[in-house]
Amino acid sequence: MSTPHRVVIAVFPDVDLLDVTGPAEVFALANRETAGAAGYVVRLAGPEAGPVGTSAGVRILADVAFAEVGAAVDTLLVPGAVAMGPDGPVALVDDAVVAWVAATAPHARRVASVCVGAHVLAAAGLLDGRRATTHWSTAAQLAADHPEVRVDADPIFVRSGRVWTGAGISACMDLALALVAEDHGEDLALAVARQLVMYLRRQGGQSQFSVPLSRPATGRRDIEELRVYITEHLDHDLSASALAGRMCLSERQFARVFRQETGTGAAAYVEAARVEAARRLLESTDEPLEAVAAATGFGSVETLHRAFRKQLTTTPAGYRRRFRTVS
Repeated sequence: MSTPHRVVIAVFPDVDLLDVTGPAEVFALANRETAGAAGYVVRLAGPEAGPVGTSAGVRILADVAFAEVGAAVDTLLVPGAVAMGPDGPVALVDDAVVAWVAATAPHARRVASVCVGAHVLAAAGLLDGRRATTHWSTAAQLAADHPEVRVDADPIFVRSGRVWTGAGISACMDLALALVAEDHGEDLALAVARQLVMYLRRQGGQSQFSVPLSRPATGRRDIEELRVYITEHLDHDLSASALAGRMCLSERQFARVFRQETGTGAAAYVEAARVEAARRLLESTDEPLEAVAAATGFGSVETLHRAFRKQLTTTPAGYRRRFRTVS
């Protein structure tokens, strides 16, 4: 049997339930797939041992109190908790939890946060100077509270050295699978994903949300109509000059209005929409890359490759091998 991987998951009042149980299930299945050889031992640690209320209204049991954990921690996993504020979800950060994480993290081989648990890691000083992600709804809060952290709200998880941060809710499964892959290889991670009825596992570079959902509705109907037009005409000329002409604006005025209303440049928006469409074709069809590039407006396989490398840190062929859902 391999060296045990002692996984300690922090729990505290109002913690998100899936943030705790999702990773625990992944590690348990890794043990089952290997008849225990994976060596994961999962313990829940709370302010005190005993029942802990979660955000779902379901109580879980902390195996040990924070003070009893000690230094023998392989993986420290920190989930999060949120409250609804007037402008949406707000990450909750408990000073006692932060202090314990700050004291325990130096003894752990690696540290990972799930969802808004990134706010706890940031408060503990573990994300200073690092790139990190969190649930998209609290990314702005994380960036405002901790300007020393390079917040990237798009990926489903980010690794920075021995520190990992995961995105919202169900992405906890992808993060835990990545940890299993690091420990025991890709084959075991894929076997666990199949048991979870997940289509393999998503790479960290994948986006938390689709392009239309990632941009809030604007106050201008013409911009909303243009966004629909872009989505439905990806193989058309979507250059800045063409889009500006469609809106009867100068290129300079169009660029200013589009960024003001959507928070991004038109070229970046179009490329992201094309990559998303290409991903869907790669996942669900056997179309050759030339056809995928043409259908999504990239024009050439070379341009398609460049966009995938930039946005997903993989190639179209590599993406298809991992995520193709047809036989």
